[in-house]
Amino acid sequence: MPLTWLTPVRYGDLPAWRDDDLTLAWQAFQQSCRGLRGQAAWTAVCQAAEQLALPDAGNARAFFEQHFTPYQVRQAEGGTEGLVTGYYEPLLRGSRYPTHNYRYALYGQPDDLLVVDLAGLYPELKNLRLRGRLQGNRVVPYFSRTEIDNGQAPLRGKELLWVDDPVELFFLQIQGSGRVRLETGEMVRVGYADQNGHPYRSIGKWLVDQGELTLDKASMQGIKDWAVRNPDKLADLLRTNPSYVFFRELPNGLGGPLGALGVPLTAGRSIAVDPRAIPLGAPVWLATTWPYSSEPLVRLVMAQDTGGAIRGNVRADFFWGFGDEAGAKAGAMKQRGRMWVLLPKDYPVNGNAGNKLGLK
Repeated sequence: MPLTWLTPVRYGDLPAWRDDDLTLAWQAFQQSCRGLRGQAAWTAVCQAAEQLALPDAGNARAFFEQHFTPYQVRQAEGGTEGLVTGYYEPLLRGSRYPTHNYRYALYGQPDDLLVVDLAGLYPELKNLRLRGRLQGNRVVPYFSRTEIDNGQAPLRGKELLWVDDPVELFFLQIQGSGRVRLETGEMVRVGYADQNGHPYRSIGKWLVDQGELTLDKASMQGIKDWAVRNPDKLADLLRTNPSYVFFRELPNGLGGPLGALGVPLTAGRSIAVDPRAIPLGAPVWLATTWPYSSEPLVRLVMAQDTGGAIRGNVRADFFWGFGDEAGAKAGAMKQRGRMWVLLPKDYPVNGNAGNKLGLK
């Protein structure tokens, strides 16, 4: 399909293009190539990257300029600015078995969850998958968060772990991956397995709309603080988001959590995007600012993940890494930003291939 929201530009049009040390993005780029194996448009450029091993800064920049064409990403309505948020890999406390302290289940994918892929019939829907369940001979929506919490979904036996904090579990679902430290000291890494198909609704926005929080306090930490002060209202708050995420246990030896591309994410160099707008795996030049600041955050990142709240052409979720410090930055990040996607010179865009545009 023509990517009509992409406008070819020159590298000189990218803000601060020559200021970033692109060697810091090289490992993330190699991870993208591992996830893009088998896609013809990426074969030549990824094979060329393998020959370079670890280039110096000058060679890395020359490589991207030689093999990629940059395109500015525009919103559907025509603007070039969008929202950049942050996410991270949290640490929770948990157990393999339910106890008085650990009583909130982290579920694996249910057996009755159907995933309907319509791309075979409708190629334009290749990034859209419908989720539901069978009721007689009809496919109906899968159980919502409220129905799951009320025990209506057949999830007995699907408990992977049990954790001690329902708010932390909720935010784990929003982040999509994390680690759980067990009472034995064992560390378990969990990652996204699937989702119930219901739309994501922001609980921060709901709190603002209800007058419970002001907009400047509707960060992740602000919501957690509200939950401590309002334990009797917590269940109702969480259920305003009908979306529910199921997990799988992952090997601890991974370099990072697995993104939607199927490769480990790199702290500070991976983002989640809307795959309908940005091809997964592609390098992206991101121009935004640091949380709570006007200081520029401009660098090369890789589009390696997706998310239920990541919708729109100029929309990114910046992966900060693991732990509390990363969580503080992720929870505070709600910045304006612009994006340029780098695509191989022979990648078909708007009916043309990049190497025919005469741009450098």
